[in-house]
Amino acid sequence: MATKKKRRISIRIDMTPMVDIAFLLLIFYMATTTFKPPEARAVELPESHSQIELPDKDIINITVTKEDSIYVDYIQLVEVEIEGKMVNTKGRVVRTTDVYNVSTEILSARAKNIRALVVIKADQDASFGVMQDVMRSMQENNLERFLIITDNEVESETSSEEEE
Repeated sequence: MATKKKRRISIRIDMTPMVDIAFLLLIFYMATTTFKPPEARAVELPESHSQIELPDKDIINITVTKEDSIYVDYIQLVEVEIEGKMVNTKGRVVRTTDVYNVSTEILSARAKNIRALVVIKADQDASFGVMQDVMRSMQENNLERFLIITDNEVESETSSEEEE
């Protein structure tokens, strides 16, 4: 007896809804992602074993470059004209200063945001005297709580082990 082969029924899956959802998720993530703001000046940080995470907002950055230039950068409310109307929005302020006026700049930034944390990013080739003067100036103005940012030393140890 001959057996009759069953005829396969072709199944067609419509991929349009899945592609729509994928693009909607992509648009959602692109619209809600906050990117790290660019630094005032790029610095090469010294290495240490520190593991402290910095908050994303309420930070006053003091950047000391290898040329011993000092920049104070923070976020404040700025009044901007949009379509003929004045609107308050957050804007980034970067100011160049020297060792004598750095504490004045920090105090004016703290006056706008009292909860702001003072963070110092110093290039590893910056002179010790400049950093000492910055910290002494801050200490004279009762700005004794601050963080010094460094690179994590663990990354460089693993790369040196691989070279051996």
